[in-house]
Amino acid sequence: MGSFNGISMLQLEDKDLLMSPSAPISKRKIPFEEDSQIGDLGKFSLHNVKSKMRSSIRVVILSAKISLLMPFGPMAILADKLFDSHGLVFLFSLLGILPLAERLGYTTEQLSCFTGPTVGGLLSATFGNATELIISIRALKTGMVRVVQQSLLGSILSNLLLVLGCAFFAGGIVIKREQSFNNADASVDFGLLLMAVMGLLFPAVLHSTETELEYGESQLSLSRFTSCIMLMGYGSYIVFQLKRQNNLRASTDEEKGLNEESLDDVEAPEISMRESIIWLFILTAWISILSDYLVNTIEGASRESKMPIAFISVILLPVVGNAAEHAGAVMFAVKDKLDISLGVAVGSSIQISMFVIPLCVVVGWKIGCPMNLNFELFETCSLFMTVILVAFLLHNGTSNCLKGLMLIFCYMIVAASFFLHDDYILIEN
Repeated sequence: MGSFNGISMLQLEDKDLLMSPSAPISKRKIPFEEDSQIGDLGKFSLHNVKSKMRSSIRVVILSAKISLLMPFGPMAILADKLFDSHGLVFLFSLLGILPLAERLGYTTEQLSCFTGPTVGGLLSATFGNATELIISIRALKTGMVRVVQQSLLGSILSNLLLVLGCAFFAGGIVIKREQSFNNADASVDFGLLLMAVMGLLFPAVLHSTETELEYGESQLSLSRFTSCIMLMGYGSYIVFQLKRQNNLRASTDEEKGLNEESLDDVEAPEISMRESIIWLFILTAWISILSDYLVNTIEGASRESKMPIAFISVILLPVVGNAAEHAGAVMFAVKDKLDISLGVAVGSSIQISMFVIPLCVVVGWKIGCPMNLNFELFETCSLFMTVILVAFLLHNGTSNCLKGLMLIFCYMIVAASFFLHDDYILIEN
């Protein structure tokens, strides 16, 4: 009904009916019991704040099973203080970041419910791969350019081969028939991925063929110019997708009408807009803290585990860091919602290749770290073959368990290749 200073509006209306309309407001009496409620308003508000905090923590943290891994974050800090083991700190940091990254994506989705589709799309672009971006910027500040390049490349390879392969395989096993998806959307997505491959290929070829006007400087200038073009291309892609979705929504509303069924399809947010913003800051800050421990212990963890840094950067970091996306893509494929699975896997690859990588080049430009798009021929060739293979398998708009198994086997070949890859540039640095 609503209230005014703790007094029921219905009670006020009943009392006004018994009074003369001309009676002054100052002569209207408020009962003593209700006046005492006004005195307890501060205590009542404090109780509400505490109740909302508990409810918010329960929804954001305690409702997700993946939050069981959150204690590994503090354990990483304690291990760094108490033990001289980079491998242990690296492992705990990696496990601690995993639930934070998943909850960050959930909070972004909640905030998008209040901002509308346009701003929501921008938020998804910004925070969808926020974990990779934070880790990359931290690594750039320490001069670990190759780790940044390889970890971002590994995220693309993991999404296109492992995530998509597991989704296709699980969907084919459970549904037991060929699944279909929107082939037109896939063509646009892979067109952008090929544009990203072109942006990475030309600096590598220019440097490898020794045809630069200024050795080392020309590839850097080309990388920075190409990065700006790629960011503009990604912005155009977002605008195109949002306008296309709005047009589809408008045409659907005209056909169906604004009835109750169309309104029921809209999911209500579970937390408020203010809570979403606060959680975004908290989770981003905590990820940033753990990223320092993760980046600072990569080399030590490589020595202790006797694993190449290239394997850790390209295979291990993306597999663990994208575990939540892997589970989501498989879950939607099992429910025969393959378009959403493609949106998770391919959409994330587009974000990294067309947004995160160029943004890291621009950020490195600003902080004086000369990151470029020359990922070296071995890494660039891996990406090129992956995009061509996945585009070929998806050209007819169908999937089955065999296609998924092929993608998984291809990822195993890539993983074995990087385990035996001697990154001489990283060794020299």
